Amino acid sequence: MTTMLQSWLNRCKHLLAICVPVVLTLMLGACHSGHYPQDHEQLSEDERIVIRFSHVVGEETPKGLAARRFAELVKQRTSGYVEVQVFSNSYLYKDGEEIDALLQGDVQMIAPAISKLSELVPEWQVIDLPFAFNETEEVLDYVFSPVGQELLARLEKKGIKTLDVWDNGFKQLTNSQRPIQKPEDAAGLRFRIMPSEVLDRQFRQLGAQAEVYAFNEVFQLLEHEQIDGQENTLSNIVSRNLHYLQNYITISNHGYLGYFVIINQEFWDGLPEEVQEVIQTTMDEVTEWQLQLAQELNAQHLEEIEACQCIHVTYLDEEEREQWFQRLQPVYQFYAEKYGHQYVDSLPRFKDADE
Repeated sequence: MTTMLQSWLNRCKHLLAICVPVVLTLMLGACHSGHYPQDHEQLSEDERIVIRFSHVVGEETPKGLAARRFAELVKQRTSGYVEVQVFSNSYLYKDGEEIDALLQGDVQMIAPAISKLSELVPEWQVIDLPFAFNETEEVLDYVFSPVGQELLARLEKKGIKTLDVWDNGFKQLTNSQRPIQKPEDAAGLRFRIMPSEVLDRQFRQLGAQAEVYAFNEVFQLLEHEQIDGQENTLSNIVSRNLHYLQNYITISNHGYLGYFVIINQEFWDGLPEEVQEVIQTTMDEVTEWQLQLAQELNAQHLEEIEACQCIHVTYLDEEEREQWFQRLQPVYQFYAEKYGHQYVDSLPRFKDADE
């Protein structure tokens, strides 16, 4: 390559770096300049902004569908200048790998379960406390309350910016051995859990054995009877066909499973303000859609489970849920003593009692 050609290429790259944000701003204002291509897919990957978004669940789950919708809208609204590449089903990284990959910059966005972020900020295990929430709105109120904002700020200090919260509903118990109605029914069973000391204590308080495995391993573990059961949302259970490998499911709604959609802070800080605005406003819009979708899909999957005649369904009523809550009080005491009473006291269950 001649020196003149190299100089010309360098000038072109410099002009693109200056002009593309300007084009984005004009585009967002619905006023396009005729001097620049409106289809940025003509640009190379080096000239576009590429965001790799990795997650571990299926494409047809609330998270999978929302990630795809987010990618499509960002691409549309930036005419291809910003491309979000979505990798589902642990294609790039497994449960235990994706947070490290984000911090190292190998991916730019992930949407891990909130409990997985307790590896960085252990206090977030408050979300894992059993029977702490009755509905998703209570969780969202907690996350955006003063104590929630304090914990989000701690994540930011670790190099993580939280864009929003995505919902996957409440967890249910499945197992291959017997119906679970009372707390003591879980005794002696082996359950797969996500990494969380609070979850571990929860099952051990029930006399069960808790074993940590990545989500993509659960089907094989159940199939080979290496574990007896697991806890998960209806959408995750049905999307992976776990109900066909289990004989019993308890609709307990005992724990919440939501996700923080997070982005590498250094990568975020390096984006033009116009791009940040597109990403955040699109994320806010998709989140509103996703929250409704999660409720609809979980209701739909419950109907499928009831109709499949492949698994025995047990429901906990309010009185039974209260019995479980009382049995699991030592887990609350453990959390409060180790991480702080203020995080427990701010939960809706206790906050409402004080008002």
